[in-house]
Amino acid sequence: MATKRQDGTVLEALESKLKPPPLFKVMLLNDDYTPMDFVVVVLQKFFAMDLERATQIMLKVHRDGMGVCGVFPKDIAVTKVEQVLAFARQHQHPLQCVMEET
Repeated sequence: MATKRQDGTVLEALESKLKPPPLFKVMLLNDDYTPMDFVVVVLQKFFAMDLERATQIMLKVHRDGMGVCGVFPKDIAVTKVEQVLAFARQHQHPLQCVMEET
């Protein structure tokens, strides 16, 4: 896609190659105090999971020590982590929510 100017020079359009933004995993960490039912509510409320999927993730957190709630662009992941932490504190639970780059 070259464009010729009047003075004889040729300009070529450069293709810009944009990389997609990095994605981040949002994860819940297990603790000995947060009730399982509360974790299910968090997964439904903040990650739009149905009861069955939320229960599966809650059990993964319980058994393996952590479970992935979703993968998001950085700004959304940060917001999800902040919302979950604030909700847990509001209800006086020590639930931890963290994120890491995929």
